[in-house]
Amino acid sequence: MKGGKVHFKIMRRPIMILAAAILIAYLFCLPRNIFKGTTYSTVIEDRDGELLGARIASDGQWRFPPTDKVPDKFKAAIIEFEDRWFQYHPGVNPVSIARAALGNIKAGKVTSGGSTITMQVIRLSRGKERTLWQKIIESVLATRLELRYSKKKILALYASHAPFGGNVVGLEAAAWRYFGRPPEELSWGEAATLAVLPNAPADIHPGKNRERLLEKRNRLLKDLHKRGKLGDIDLELALDEPLPLEPVALPRDARHLSERFSRTARGQRVRTTVDIHLQRQVQEITDMWNDEFASNGINDLAAVVIDVRTGEIISYIGNADPDRKRPGSDVDIAGSPRSTGSILKPVLYCASLQEGEILPFTLLPDIPVNLNGFSPQNFNREFAGAVPAAEALARSLNVPSVHMLRWFGVPRFLDILRKAGLSTLNRSAAHYGLSLILGGGEATLLDITSMYSKMAASYEATGKTAPRKGDRLNGFPLTDKCALWHTFEALKEVNRPDEMDWRLIGSLKKVAWKTGTSYGFRDAWAVGVTSDYAVGVWAGNAQGQGVPGLTGARTAGPVMFDIFNLLPIREEEGAYAANGWFKEPAPGDYVLMEVCHSSGHLAGPNCERVDTLMLPPKAVRTEPCPYHKTIDGIRTFILPPSMEWYYRQHHPEYAPYIPAGKEDYTPMEFIYPEGGAIIYIPRQLDGSIAGVTFNLAHRDPDQTVFWHLDNEYLGQTRFIHQMRITPPPGKHSVTVVDESGNSHSVGFTIAENK
Repeated sequence: MKGGKVHFKIMRRPIMILAAAILIAYLFCLPRNIFKGTTYSTVIEDRDGELLGARIASDGQWRFPPTDKVPDKFKAAIIEFEDRWFQYHPGVNPVSIARAALGNIKAGKVTSGGSTITMQVIRLSRGKERTLWQKIIESVLATRLELRYSKKKILALYASHAPFGGNVVGLEAAAWRYFGRPPEELSWGEAATLAVLPNAPADIHPGKNRERLLEKRNRLLKDLHKRGKLGDIDLELALDEPLPLEPVALPRDARHLSERFSRTARGQRVRTTVDIHLQRQVQEITDMWNDEFASNGINDLAAVVIDVRTGEIISYIGNADPDRKRPGSDVDIAGSPRSTGSILKPVLYCASLQEGEILPFTLLPDIPVNLNGFSPQNFNREFAGAVPAAEALARSLNVPSVHMLRWFGVPRFLDILRKAGLSTLNRSAAHYGLSLILGGGEATLLDITSMYSKMAASYEATGKTAPRKGDRLNGFPLTDKCALWHTFEALKEVNRPDEMDWRLIGSLKKVAWKTGTSYGFRDAWAVGVTSDYAVGVWAGNAQGQGVPGLTGARTAGPVMFDIFNLLPIREEEGAYAANGWFKEPAPGDYVLMEVCHSSGHLAGPNCERVDTLMLPPKAVRTEPCPYHKTIDGIRTFILPPSMEWYYRQHHPEYAPYIPAGKEDYTPMEFIYPEGGAIIYIPRQLDGSIAGVTFNLAHRDPDQTVFWHLDNEYLGQTRFIHQMRITPPPGKHSVTVVDESGNSHSVGFTIAENK
């Protein structure tokens, strides 16, 4: 007896160590992520979780990322068919295993494995051959899985990874591929069909052995009926349901957005901010216009809609009608850099107002100009001499915009654009130069539309508090509400493609919008904004070929307004007018000042007619009116000769008092070149130098003007004062003298022609 006690004491320690080792091994036998290494499809959903599209997993399987949701109908069906005691056993059901073993012995072959749903989850995660030893391992691991997860989680793992025939894996993928709807919307007949598929997916599926599939499905439905899971009518209806035919195509809404996420979020489930119902409506509009434009050689069209209040993208058409196969149909134009044309002009106008560089109606020069070889032209090839800044913006005049950028500074403007979100402008200010305002840089439709939406959101933002870190307006450079207000007011004056006048139709939705057309008619833009939405549209060819007549107003504009007509106006307690326009600035957001009616500058002592306007606080920096003067006791409005030459052609009422014999009021001015200009004279194809044409404006067109280069007589002109000269490299001066004895000179430098 004593020897037995000694023996037990000797053995107890090793036994305890062995038991502890077995327990530890059991506790750590199951990997933390049992499906590690499994690849999944990229699934793109709308804001409410509806499927927009998906991309197949890298292993060629339609396998959606796992979800914890298992619809009640499928849950009842799969438990009834696969594991009736699922809710009660610890992962292994000895009764089922014994019953399966007895049945296999009687049949002389394996007809049933007796595996529980938990054991099947283990088998699916391991992918091992189905042998007796593997079944023992699966049994052990199944009990461990039951200790880790709830029954609900285990069932969800099974539903997400079970095979459903062909390359369809998981309940969600199967519901979409076989029935074209999410699992939550499956009928009893559809849920039962899917419940019987994982049992033998290679032998029985909708495309193979359909009679056996129907028999198994109906037997399951009757078993569910016996157990009170569905009533008599539900059973009758379910039994009458046909089996699915071939797999159906998955939804393909927002296809280019889905493709983008398939690269950046591969194998993940992505919940976007897109509204699937609006997305489909916008897709229909863009497809319709794309078909019409295609007959004119304009093959591609993109559109973006952004909610101003939240900054969320609620519709994204990377390229219209991808099913109409053509070169470039797969290109995500909305996310591709394209020449901006004139679409950046409102930003420059707003920034110039905000910084006190101009006032809303400041007269800007609209005359021929050549800035170191850069000679911008207006779209209509005409000049107005002088144009109010707001009108220049509404008419999208190029020359006044170049002058505005010249005053504002390219580096300063480039910094504002980058802070506003244009990430593609990654070169130096010297690289872009003044052409930046006319399309010399590239941006994406998404970034441009987002920038416009931020301008509206910045205006609508309440209070003086600076944006918090992470706020989409944090660091946004255009914050002056009065400057933004005048920008929107100018943009609503742009002529609409439908030729409807919002002034005459009170209920017509007001839109601040701008068009743009790049050099060579390659890119057509239209971007508009209200207090609620920003809509951007691009039209052209993804491959870059130009099309004569492709302009923002004719192509992108009508599409943009059709999209705006889809969008509701969200009204709040008097905050928004019936047409969705912006409220006027609050008193603390502006200063009231008197402005010259004729020049748009701050009123000076000689201005006869003045207007009181709301102006940005920095407007006090601007100079008073330089054009109203008192001469010989007479108050008059007089422009510089170069501006006057073109201005009087459009303003017959212009009649300044011109003094005679006063040195301060020379009747002549060089339109080109400006004083101190550096001129590069290009060579012709044959290598010769063609020279450079000097352009002079004279208040009296009847005067004869005599030209001199460095005191050497060149010739004379009358009516149209132009002279072509070919000076050698170096510094020079040209002097002109009219027959009344008035003279004027300009100095310049001819650069070395390499």
